Amino acid sequence: MTVFAKGSTIRRDAGLYGYERALARAELTPVAGVDEAGRGACAGPLVAGAAILPPGKRGEIPGLADSKLLTPARREQCYDKIVDRALAWAAVAIPAAECDRLGMHVANIEALRRALARLTVRPAYALTDGFTVDGLGVPTLAVWKGDRVCASIAAASIIAKVTRDRMMADLHGRWPEYDFASHKGYCTPEHDETLNAYGPCPEHRRRFINVREAEAARTSSA
Repeated sequence: MTVFAKGSTIRRDAGLYGYERALARAELTPVAGVDEAGRGACAGPLVAGAAILPPGKRGEIPGLADSKLLTPARREQCYDKIVDRALAWAAVAIPAAECDRLGMHVANIEALRRALARLTVRPAYALTDGFTVDGLGVPTLAVWKGDRVCASIAAASIIAKVTRDRMMADLHGRWPEYDFASHKGYCTPEHDETLNAYGPCPEHRRRFINVREAEAARTSSA
């Protein structure tokens, strides 16, 4: 179900907490936001985050915004505030091999479902970023650019991004030649250069053409 609460309206100037307030007026609380990080990366896990912010001032996280608009230091600060104040939060990682097996869209949907299911507080409503996610078990709404206009989705995006960045830093320690700590597994020129020099490692996603080409080149020259 993706129909927004009957009688609820969201003003354009409602601010970052407008969706949550409208749902509260319709007595649809608590509200969970879900989002992912790493879908476009060619290496590393796909990570989904879910968060339920408390009502009132405690749920107003200072500096909260789309994770992509924050510096790493600001993301870490927001992350700490979210996990301290949230009624519930969760993060779920889908490994690279499982992303290859499922395909990125299916892996993305599965990650979001798992993150929501892991919340210790059951939401009455879920807000997702950009596209509808079926099978969440509660009424949902897909919000265009949700991580920029919706507080709970922004919180989920920060949970997902910080969790994934920390995982990529750990992977950097195992495979330092790829410099995962810098580009986080995304397809940068520097990443492609090391990928072509060393070939893919187990954390690279074989569904990405640059990974397949690098693997084929290493095999043909062996």
